[in-house]
Amino acid sequence: MDLIRWEPRRRLVRSLFDDFFDVVQSPGSIRRSWLEGGMWEPAVDIIDCNDRIIVKVELPGVEKEDLKLSLYENNLTIQGELKRDEEIKKENYYCCERAHGKYARTIPLPVEIDREKVSAKFKNGIIEIALPKKAEVQPREIDIEVAE
Repeated sequence: MDLIRWEPRRRLVRSLFDDFFDVVQSPGSIRRSWLEGGMWEPAVDIIDCNDRIIVKVELPGVEKEDLKLSLYENNLTIQGELKRDEEIKKENYYCCERAHGKYARTIPLPVEIDREKVSAKFKNGIIEIALPKKAEVQPREIDIEVAE
């Protein structure tokens, strides 16, 4: 049996460091809550195009019926529940990393959106939401006259 030197400060700092970078590398995917089927946040990409904001949300295993989108003021909310495939006892797991349970993610939008033209497509576990910007917030080119 090997002896391991006990260094309580180093262990505490290492734990805090690991927790911080686990969240930074994978925002919204804190694994501890997954194990018990707790609330989790899906990963998102937010792209600012000239005339619209595109939001892509990773939701592997989620069915369209278990997905709800809402737009309130300047916030887009994605929520629902991912049901577990089958009931397996916790002690039977060798590894448990897949998310299950209720999920929610609220994204503050950087500009005002034309609510009447919002659209969403769901394919292969990724939902893509197109949020057109209101006309007054879209960039507009200005013609430059040459002064003589």
